[in-house]
Amino acid sequence: MTPTLRPAAPADAEAGAAMHAACWRESYGPYVDARLLEERLADTDRWVAAWSRQLASGPPRLLAEADGELVGFAVAGPCRDEEPATPSELYALYTRASWWGTGLGQALWEAVRPAGGCSLWVLEANARAQAFYRRNGFAPDGARERYADLDAVEIRMVRT
Repeated sequence: MTPTLRPAAPADAEAGAAMHAACWRESYGPYVDARLLEERLADTDRWVAAWSRQLASGPPRLLAEADGELVGFAVAGPCRDEEPATPSELYALYTRASWWGTGLGQALWEAVRPAGGCSLWVLEANARAQAFYRRNGFAPDGARERYADLDAVEIRMVRT
């Protein structure tokens, strides 16, 4: 089945949080300490609260839904970096692992892609995600930082 893309609504907070946590497990599992990852994922109330806050006051989130199940999402907005490299930032683009390579990530990106320059942060060790972003015109700009939540290094990629 082809997923449907739709705007997220407040009623999606719980399902969105569960899907987001599952995407973290699948996306970051190979690159970060398993115990630390599970600790970060264990607090479901925290995930639901974050989704509720972001749905109420953050930039619009776009969901991908297939057979009544959320299978991905994307969100972009103003760049949050202290010294912005671009006016916009891709905050998140995730799909469940079963949808990797199907074009769903591409469809989500195209639906939220801001006009003009855009930056994003991606785990330095995640070559698969970096290859996707390179295919979409992003390149590392040399910025690196430690993502404390996962005790992993991220790099910034920029599309001008």
